[in-house]
Amino acid sequence: MRKLCLAFSIAFLLISSHTLPLHAAIDVQNEGVPSYAKWGKLAVQETKEKYPSAQIIDYLHIGKETTDDSTVEKFKLWLKGETKEFGVFVNIEFNSETNEVVQITFEETDR
Repeated sequence: MRKLCLAFSIAFLLISSHTLPLHAAIDVQNEGVPSYAKWGKLAVQETKEKYPSAQIIDYLHIGKETTDDSTVEKFKLWLKGETKEFGVFVNIEFNSETNEVVQITFEETDR
């Protein structure tokens, strides 16, 4: 139950947050805050920009993949548009050492 409350709190903060520059490299060192929180915030912000007429109604951190020099944080956001609901997989690839964003990709899904 505690984890669920924490997840809802983080999702609310991410969805209600202000814009964050794409090149931002923020260190979240707070105890209890997941390491992916800063990337989730960016995923939400970039999704809002890509789909300005849709409302984000759900958020899920899928996981991350790390290679020698880069990391990809993976998220799934559920959006409600004017005529349909749909999911968007958001992958944020960044340099593991500098936290500089390499690329952000979006893939829509109906599931």
